[in-house]
Amino acid sequence: MNERFTHNVRANEAGMRLDVLLGQIGPLPSRAAAQKLFAGGYVLVNGEVASKRHIARAGERVDVFPAPKEDSALEAEAIPLDIRFEDAHLIVLSKPAGLVVHPARGHSTGTLAHALLAHTEDLGTQAGDERPGIVHRLDKDTSGLMMVAKDDETQVALSEALKIRAVERRYVTLVHGYIAPDSGIIDAPLARNPKDRMRMSVSDHPDAKQSVTTFRVLERFAAGTHDDGYTLAECKLYTGRTHQIRVHMNYIKHPVVGDPLYGRNHPKADLGLKGQFLHAYRIAFEHPITAERIDLSDPLPPELAARLNALAPESLGRTAAGDEVIPIVLG
Repeated sequence: MNERFTHNVRANEAGMRLDVLLGQIGPLPSRAAAQKLFAGGYVLVNGEVASKRHIARAGERVDVFPAPKEDSALEAEAIPLDIRFEDAHLIVLSKPAGLVVHPARGHSTGTLAHALLAHTEDLGTQAGDERPGIVHRLDKDTSGLMMVAKDDETQVALSEALKIRAVERRYVTLVHGYIAPDSGIIDAPLARNPKDRMRMSVSDHPDAKQSVTTFRVLERFAAGTHDDGYTLAECKLYTGRTHQIRVHMNYIKHPVVGDPLYGRNHPKADLGLKGQFLHAYRIAFEHPITAERIDLSDPLPPELAARLNALAPESLGRTAAGDEVIPIVLG
């Protein structure tokens, strides 16, 4: 399939699973080929990214976009990696902001996947040829700790650990405004925005997925000339949806500073940042092979640390959680 394909669901096709339907029509050779397109987010129903389990309804418009060519295998690229832990089974690394995790539309080279191939030939294959060793991902402009599997057994085990919430993932983020409570929980399902497939949104759509984020306030900062103050918070993921923290914080009216997609897009209020102030600073889990407890922390990258330090004169005081976490993220 080399170009976009569009199909309007007919009455006699209603009730079919979408992957089955696409495997029977159009230029797709098989249901398996259709499933690969679903996995990459290349199938849309009425403009929204669709699940392969979606049940087709008469009149729905289905758009299928071409995936990267399968005959162009990933090639290793000598991109530096900041590795914090490595053994025969897995890697924990710190991903810099600006690095895409795996190939996608507009990013066919220069990804973390390419860098991993240059680092080692031993990588899990369970996520497909374009995601060697990948267990989970971070947004392009989100920095911080990630797990990578070096064999299939480890990749399956780590993926399962994520599903059952046995991996602790904590982020630190600077958001707009004054968050009054010292802690809270955001339990709001997420789905692709029907009007803009690049965005996620809180939704009651049947395909929306449960999404849970908890937060603790670390430090608050007074309002200035160009803003209504800031809050530094720690967020903990209980699910791992696309853009989850960014969408959830925007949902409670405290968008992440510098977020180009969900933020306020005011250069001075965003402290001159070109990407979101969001960093995966801690990851903790049981090694699936050795049973060793892996618990790693990663200080803020210099640019974010500098922005945070510049706000110090406006501090309204740290919380008890801030006394615990801020020394870690500032290094």
